[in-house]
Amino acid sequence: MTLQIGQAAPDFELANQWGQGVKLSDFRGKKSVALVFFPLAFSGTCTGELCELRDNLALFAAQDVELIGVSVDSKYALRAWGEQEGYDFQLLADFWPHGEVAREYGAFLPEKGFATRATVLIDKAGVIRAHFVTAPGEARQLDAYRSALAELAERPAA
Repeated sequence: MTLQIGQAAPDFELANQWGQGVKLSDFRGKKSVALVFFPLAFSGTCTGELCELRDNLALFAAQDVELIGVSVDSKYALRAWGEQEGYDFQLLADFWPHGEVAREYGAFLPEKGFATRATVLIDKAGVIRAHFVTAPGEARQLDAYRSALAELAERPAA
C-alpha cells in the first residue's frame, strides 16, 4: 500500500510490550499518533533512534501526540528492550501475522522479514498528515520529526 497524506490511516490492533491490546482507532478524537516502524529491538541503529525519541518525548507531548513504536519482534523481546532502555512509550508487536500492519502501511521489507524505518503522523481524526522513510541502515533525524509535528500542527483535525 502506498500511503497518501490526507487519507484515513488503516486501523489495526496489536499487543504492546505488556500484552495489552492497542487499537489505533481508540485514539481517534483523543490524541494524534506517531507510528514509528523500526526493524528490530536490540539493534544498534534502532536503539539509538528510539533512545533519542525517549529523550525528546516533550516534542510529542507538546503537540498532544502519542508516540508508538512498531516492530515484528515479540511482546516479550519488546518488553525486555523497553525496560533495558527506559522507554516511556508503547512498543507494539507486529509479530503475527508476521508484519501485517507494516505491510498495510507500506513499511514491510519482505526480503528482510522486518519493517523499514518509516514514520507516520496521524491526526486526531485518524487522517495521515505526514509520512517519512529513511534508506535501510540510515537513522531518522530528529529534525524530520520536528518537521512532521509542525505539519500536523498546521492542519488541525476537523
